[in-house]
Amino acid sequence: MTERQRGGRAAKAEARREAILDAAMTVIAERGYRATTLGAVAERVGLTQPGVLHYFPSKEHLLIGVLEARDRWDVAAVLAGAANADLSHLEQVVEYNAERPGVVQTFTALAAESAIGAHPAREFFTERYAGAREVFADLLRREFGDRLPGGLEPEQAAPLLVAVMDGLQIQWLLAPDDVDMPAAFRDFVALLAAGDRTGDDAARH
Repeated sequence: MTERQRGGRAAKAEARREAILDAAMTVIAERGYRATTLGAVAERVGLTQPGVLHYFPSKEHLLIGVLEARDRWDVAAVLAGAANADLSHLEQVVEYNAERPGVVQTFTALAAESAIGAHPAREFFTERYAGAREVFADLLRREFGDRLPGGLEPEQAAPLLVAVMDGLQIQWLLAPDDVDMPAAFRDFVALLAAGDRTGDDAARH
């Protein structure tokens, strides 16, 4: 097989893989995490279930692929490279997630499952959270400097910011009519900003 032929086959395989991920994202949006099956995804993309398993060896691997694709497409994916990023970028991410309950369900369920034993998603979430803490620490440093209003360093506060975002997602999934996730996150950001102004006022007096 020539190099050109190998390249063509690789490109087709990648295109098929992306089509499967697109189909899975659509099925998740329509049916939710629990009701998404390999058979439903296969039917949507015009393959057999073994055809899907050729690219993703299990439902868990397929869902991990969806989350990886979500990170590539998401506003959050470019956050680390945005030199002027601030907390308003995270507000946009939260607002965007509020429009995708199925994907948020998938993320939350797999994150919880990955913390127990040898789960296929464990490596993905371990690396993702480490990356999120690093990105959020950089963002907080650009926003507040080397110390937040309460005295924490950005590296200390970053895990708390991750916890707020994920905790709001769980509460919103359980009670969407009672918890306005974007509004609650904006309230949290306002608390940080208010604390910053309070610190400035105290310093002036």
